[in-house]
Amino acid sequence: MKDLVSEIRSIIETSRSNAVRSVDFCRVQMYWQIGRRIVEEEQGGQARAEYGKSLIKNLAQEIEPEYGSGFSYRQLNFARQFFLEYPKVNALRSQFNWTQYRALIQIPDKYKREYYELEAASNCWTARQMQRQINSMLYERLLLSNDKESVLAMARKERAPEAPQEIVKDPMVLEFLGLEKRLIITRVILKQS
Repeated sequence: MKDLVSEIRSIIETSRSNAVRSVDFCRVQMYWQIGRRIVEEEQGGQARAEYGKSLIKNLAQEIEPEYGSGFSYRQLNFARQFFLEYPKVNALRSQFNWTQYRALIQIPDKYKREYYELEAASNCWTARQMQRQINSMLYERLLLSNDKESVLAMARKERAPEAPQEIVKDPMVLEFLGLEKRLIITRVILKQS
């Protein structure tokens, strides 16, 4: 009887998890379709840039009161950008939710975005884990590092850094990145020490 109860619990939990992922991916597809329609509508206008701004603003004013903050001007802009960055719907990853895609589309560097997308998929990162890796500048640390395996091990929490120099080799890089990113790196170093 205990085996049966355990198996039934497993079936229920798996089904619930699958249902959540299905809903998340439906949301991703919805934003992709909204982005596609916005871009198609913009391309029909004469002065695209000005028309696009007013189009999204007017659309948000019409839709947000009825459907909520998920359809604000900002979210509709993200949907537009999402379609522009991922123009093929069949290339979307079903394991990613809207929060993950929103983080990815905010990365301007195509190669950096692709790196985080591949790492997130192969390591089953949640949106929070992905954002943590982006904020900790994993991609940049790998590019700067002579010991890429150690950096990856730290990112995967297989080993903690023994010294800040393991994360950022050249102090001049910190200066180049600016104060805000230096503070982020400092927080990451302190958290991992």
